[in-house]
Amino acid sequence: MGNTNTQFTEAELEDYQELTYFTKKEILHVFKRFHLLDPDAVRLDKNVRLPLSKILELQELKVNPFKDRICQVFSSSGDGDLTFEDFLDMMSVFSDNAPKTVKAEYAFRIYDFNEDDFIDSADLREVVNRLTGDQQLTDEDMQQLIDNIFEEADLDDDDSLSFAEFEHVISKAPDFINSFRFRL
Repeated sequence: MGNTNTQFTEAELEDYQELTYFTKKEILHVFKRFHLLDPDAVRLDKNVRLPLSKILELQELKVNPFKDRICQVFSSSGDGDLTFEDFLDMMSVFSDNAPKTVKAEYAFRIYDFNEDDFIDSADLREVVNRLTGDQQLTDEDMQQLIDNIFEEADLDDDDSLSFAEFEHVISKAPDFINSFRFRL
């Protein structure tokens, strides 16, 4: 692969360090992981936009039921294809160093499937279906679960969760941080 250090100027590394939760060494490690997804394309152009199919080869995404939404949310083009900077943003948010508030903001965007800035019953249905996989709930059980979620979290009784309501629920979930991370 050659020396990854030569891929970036010192100024670029400093900019990336300011814009992420990574050290320069960690940024170079993230670039190495990006490079390994498509060595030929990245060697030709470090700013290449890798297709979603390549990004999904990343070990952390392979088994994640939200892998397509994660890539969509971090994709600057919105289609799931990622540039290195998109990839770096994603890895930074999923790093141990990202604050819980940042993780909550991105989790909200990932779960907001219809992208209307609220998590409504259709979004919750999609989240639950993805989490349960082959063990789908009956319509009755699904509705009961959604009703229970809204009973607990929908503080203004509008049958949807705003970001503030979502963040409030997340604050009560001590394991949220551990489930919303990738290891470098």
